[in-house]
Amino acid sequence: MTSIRPSFIRVVFTAIALGSALMLSPAAQAADTSAAEQLQHWSAQAGTPGNVGKGEVFFNSRQGGEWSCASCHGTPPTTQGKHANTGKVIAPLAPAFNPKAFTVIAKVDKWFRRNCNDVLSRECSASEKADVLAYLNSLK
Repeated sequence: MTSIRPSFIRVVFTAIALGSALMLSPAAQAADTSAAEQLQHWSAQAGTPGNVGKGEVFFNSRQGGEWSCASCHGTPPTTQGKHANTGKVIAPLAPAFNPKAFTVIAKVDKWFRRNCNDVLSRECSASEKADVLAYLNSLK
């Protein structure tokens, strides 16, 4: 009968642990979309193209609550913002100033859901999302 050396077991467990850590890291979340593709998607869902002007007004205006999108993302959202409540630094939201913005579908969905609830106390409509994306994509 052949015995397995303890050093071999350590190597195998280390490899498994390292592989698992890499799979769970943010770098493992490869880009699976773009801001332009998200704009196309939400425009199609809305049945109308996103409107830059409406998106800018929506982004910068309170929608009945304490906050607007700009409360945390800044005006314009081309530089770092800061969460209005926690003070956490937020990367620029405009895709021309942050190449990672709107590149992972799961994150786009998560942050639209969370932030729309904060600003509107409800989910944003497809047309509101398309308008905001049209505005953000227009910033150069």
